[in-house]
Amino acid sequence: MATWRYSPMPSGTEAVSSCNAVARFADFSRGRNGGGRRGIRADRLMLMRKWQLRPMKRSLSVRNASSEQQRKAKDPITQQEESLGRCNHFPPDASSIASSIKHHAEFTPLFSPEKFEPSKAFFATAQSVRDALIINWNATYDCYERLNVKQAYYLSMEFLQGRALLNAIGNLGLTGAYADALSKLGHNLEKIAAQEPDAALGNGGLGRLASCFLDSLATLNYPAWGYGLRYKYGLFKQRITKDGQEEVAEDWLEMSNPWEIMRNDVAYPIKFYGKVLTDSDGKKHWIGGEDIKAVAYDVPIPGYETKTTISLRLWSTKAPSGEFGLSVFNSGKHTQAAEALYNAEKICHVLYPGDESLEGKTLRLKQQYTLCSASLQDIIARFERRSGTKIRWEEFPEKVAVQMNDTHPTLCIPELMRILIDVKGLRWKEAWNITQRTVAYTNHTVLPEALEKWSLELMQKLLPRHVEIIEMIDEELVRTIVSECGTADSNLLEKKLKQMRILENVELPPAFSDLLVKRKASPVAVSTDELDESEDDEELKPADGKSKSVKECIKGKKKKIPEPVPEPPKLVRMANLCVVGGHAVNGVAAIHSEIVKDEVFNDFYQLWPEKFQNKTNGVTPRRWIRFCNPDLSKIITSWTGSEDWVLNTEKLSKLRQFADNEDLQAQWRTAKRNNKLKVASLIKERTGYIVSPDSMFDIQVKRIHEYKRQLLNILGIVYRYKMMKEMSASERNKKYVPRVCIFGGKAFATYVQAKRIVKFITDVGATVNHDPDIGDLLKVIFVPDYNVSVAELLIPASELSQHISTAGMEASGTSNMKFAMNGCILIGTLDGANVEIREEVGEDNFFLFGARANEIAGLRKERAQGKFVPDPRFEEVKKFVRSGVFGSSSYNELLGALEGNEGFGRADYFLVGKDFPSYIDCQAKVDEAYKDRKRWTRMSIMNTAGSYNFSSDRTIHEYARDIWNIKPVELP
Repeated sequence: MATWRYSPMPSGTEAVSSCNAVARFADFSRGRNGGGRRGIRADRLMLMRKWQLRPMKRSLSVRNASSEQQRKAKDPITQQEESLGRCNHFPPDASSIASSIKHHAEFTPLFSPEKFEPSKAFFATAQSVRDALIINWNATYDCYERLNVKQAYYLSMEFLQGRALLNAIGNLGLTGAYADALSKLGHNLEKIAAQEPDAALGNGGLGRLASCFLDSLATLNYPAWGYGLRYKYGLFKQRITKDGQEEVAEDWLEMSNPWEIMRNDVAYPIKFYGKVLTDSDGKKHWIGGEDIKAVAYDVPIPGYETKTTISLRLWSTKAPSGEFGLSVFNSGKHTQAAEALYNAEKICHVLYPGDESLEGKTLRLKQQYTLCSASLQDIIARFERRSGTKIRWEEFPEKVAVQMNDTHPTLCIPELMRILIDVKGLRWKEAWNITQRTVAYTNHTVLPEALEKWSLELMQKLLPRHVEIIEMIDEELVRTIVSECGTADSNLLEKKLKQMRILENVELPPAFSDLLVKRKASPVAVSTDELDESEDDEELKPADGKSKSVKECIKGKKKKIPEPVPEPPKLVRMANLCVVGGHAVNGVAAIHSEIVKDEVFNDFYQLWPEKFQNKTNGVTPRRWIRFCNPDLSKIITSWTGSEDWVLNTEKLSKLRQFADNEDLQAQWRTAKRNNKLKVASLIKERTGYIVSPDSMFDIQVKRIHEYKRQLLNILGIVYRYKMMKEMSASERNKKYVPRVCIFGGKAFATYVQAKRIVKFITDVGATVNHDPDIGDLLKVIFVPDYNVSVAELLIPASELSQHISTAGMEASGTSNMKFAMNGCILIGTLDGANVEIREEVGEDNFFLFGARANEIAGLRKERAQGKFVPDPRFEEVKKFVRSGVFGSSSYNELLGALEGNEGFGRADYFLVGKDFPSYIDCQAKVDEAYKDRKRWTRMSIMNTAGSYNFSSDRTIHEYARDIWNIKPVELP
C-alpha cells in the first residue's frame, strides 16, 4: 500500500483532510465499497481527486530508472499525479470527518464497543486528527533528510504543552468542520476537548516558553526539534484541603496519550557508575556500571497554516528484559528480581523529584544525563546518516545547533566531548572546537539557588568519565584566566579564579599549583572562654592561697581543642560550564540580560563580551489569543481588517487608532464579560464559591515562590478587608469596587514557606467569602491544580493581573505577555519583561509601584543595619492576621520571615514590607481607574495593541538569526 501525502497548494489548509483519507482508504482496502480490487482502485482515484493526495515515493526503496518508468507506465494512479496536483482543493466536510472518527472508535479502540461516551469520542477524534498530522509530519522528516539542512535542537527538562486537540485542529484550519462532525455524532467539540488531560511535562514558565517556541518554529518553517523526558507522573496534581496544598500523583498517562508515537527503532544505551580505563595508546574506555536504555516517543507539533509539522521527542527509560532476574523471581525474591527494571523506569517517573536526600539528588542527575546523552546520540546518528559515506566532523556545527534551556541540560557539553573523543576518535582540540561552536545556553534566573551546583563526589561516582572531561575544561579555563589576567596582581587573579572556575573549592590543577602564594594559617588562639586579653595580668586566688596570673592558670589546665572547621563541599558549577562550553549566552528580557552581564556573569562578560546577548521571551499568539479567546479574536480581525495579525502581530498596533471608539469599546466589554462568565462557572465547579461576573477579576497565577510575592498580594487583600470591616456599608460601596481576587499555582512539595503561603490564601478566602457584611464586594479564590488549560480560561477573563516580584529577581515572565495580549492591565514592579511591556503599552496603561532593581542591594543592607522603619499599615495588617480572624493558626512562621534584620528565613529578603505601602497606594489608583468604564476599556485595548512585540515568532526569528544560523525550509 502506498504512503500518502498532499500535493503542493497555495494556502495553508493543505493538511485538512488526510485524517479521513487514511480512514476511508482503510475502509476501501477492506472491501467495504463492494467493488473488489477494481472498486478499490476507482475509490483511490476518487479520494485523490477529492483530497488532492498523491503517493509518496518510498524513501527506503531503491529502483533503477527503467524499472521506475515501467512502474509509472503501468500504474494509472501515478499517471494521475500531475493532473491531480492541479485540481482545486476541497476541504473535508463534516460527514467525512464524522466517518473518520467512527472508524477510529471501531478500529483503533481503547474502550469497549457498547458506548460512545465523551472519553471514547475524544480518543477517536484525536486519532483522526493525528492521521492528518502524520501526513505532514512524515513529509517534514523526509524534506529535512533529503535537503540535509542545518537543524536546531531545543533541549529542555520541561515542555508545558497544554491540551493539543483544539490547537491541532485550529492550526489545520478544521475547527468548524470538527465541531460540525462531532455535533452529528451527538457531542460538543468543547466538551470533547475538555476530556483531554494536560500533558504533565512541565511546571511553569520555563516549560511553557519551550512549548511556545516549538509552535513558532513549526509555524515559521524553521527546521528544529524539541527534546525532553516523558514523565509518567509529571510534577504532581494539586489538591487544596483545610491544611493547604496536598500533592498526589498526576494521572495524565493513565489512559495513554493519543498524540504520541513510540519509536521502537529509536533507542540508545545510557550508562551510569562504572570506571574509566586507559589504553596503552591513551584512549579512554568507560566500562561496567549500570546500563539502561532510552526509548523515543514522538509528539507532532503542527505549524499554523503550513505543512511543517516538527517533533517533540521525549525519552522514556527502561532496562533490557535480560535484566529481569527470572530465577531470583521464581525463588520468591520478587522485588530483588525486578530491581534493575525499577531503577531504570523511575528516572522518568517524576519531574523534579525531591532532592533533600542523596537518592533524590542522584535521581535528578540521572534525569539530566539521560536527556543529554540520548538526545546527543540521536542528533549525532542523524548527522552521520545525512552525511552519507563521507563524515566531516568539522562540519557538525554547520548542521547542528543545540540550545540548552537553562542549566538542566549542561551535561550536553561533557557528553558531546565524550562521544567525539572516546567514540568517534577525535582529538581534544577538534572536539572542543566543535562543542563550543554547537552549543548555546539560555539563562533564566538570577537566583543563586537556581544556578545549579552538583556535588563533585556524586558526579565522580555517577559519571566518572564526565568528571575527567570537566576537570580538563576547568584546567583550560584556568589557563585562559591566567593568560588574560597575568600573575602580577595575585589578589585579582585569585578573585577571578574563585568566581569563574567550574570546580568550586577544588585545588588548582597540578600545572598551576604554585601559581598563588598560600598565606600561612594564623595560629589558633587558646580559648579562655569568658576571659579577655585585658584580664591577662590580673591575679586569681586559688584554694592554696598562692597568687597566679591568668596565663599561669591556663598553663596549668588542659588546653581546649578547637572544633575542626569542616571543609567546604567540592562542587561543579553548571552555569559556569555552560558559559565556557557554549558560543552564546542569552538572557530573556532586557533588564535580565543586563543583570546577567553586570552581576551574574560579569567576569565572563569581561572576558568574552561577544558571547552575551538578549532574547526577550515571547508567547504564541495562536494559543494565547486566537484559540483561547475566540470572541476577542473576531473583534481584532474585524477592526484590523484581516486575520493577518495571527502571524504578523505588528498588525495589532492598528487597534490604537480605535481605542476611543464607542462601538469597539462596547464589543470589547461584551467579549470580556463572556469570558468572565466561563471563569465564574469554573470557580463554582472547582471550589464551590459563587462569584459575580460584574466584579473586577484580579488574577495572580504562577508558581508559588517568595520572590514572586503572592504574600504581598494576599497581605494587600487582608488590608483591604480590614479597612472594609471598619467602614459602614455605604462607605465601603463608595470607596471600593467589587473584586474577585484569584490565585493559582503550585508550591514545590518541599518548599515549606511557599506551602504556608498557599494555606494562608485559602484561610483568608474561607473567612472573607463567608462574611455577609462584605458580600460580593470582595472574594478570594484559590483555583487548585493550575495548568495551561486553566490559564486558557483565566487569562481571557482577566482585567487586572499581578506581576509583583521583587525587582531584579524575575528573569522575564511570559504570563505577563499573555495577559497583556488579552487586554488585561498589569500591576507590577519594574522587573523582567514588565519593563518592556510598560514601554510598549504606555506608562498610563500600566500600574507601577515598588523599589527599582538598582536599589535592592542597598535596601537589604539598610535592613541588616536595622534602619528599616515599617509603614504603620504594614504593622497593622500583621497584627490583624495574628489576631486569629483567619483561623486558629498564628502564622508566626509565615510572618516571621518578614521580621528581624538578619538571619536565615527572616529579615524580609524579598522586601514585602518595603514595597507594601507603595503597593497599597497603587491599588487605590486601580480602583479609581476601574470606576471609569471608558478609561479602563481604553487601557485594555491599548494593552492588546501594545503587545505586538511579544510574540514568540519574533523571539524565534532572533534565535535563528543570531545564535543558530538556520533558515526557514518550506515544504514543497
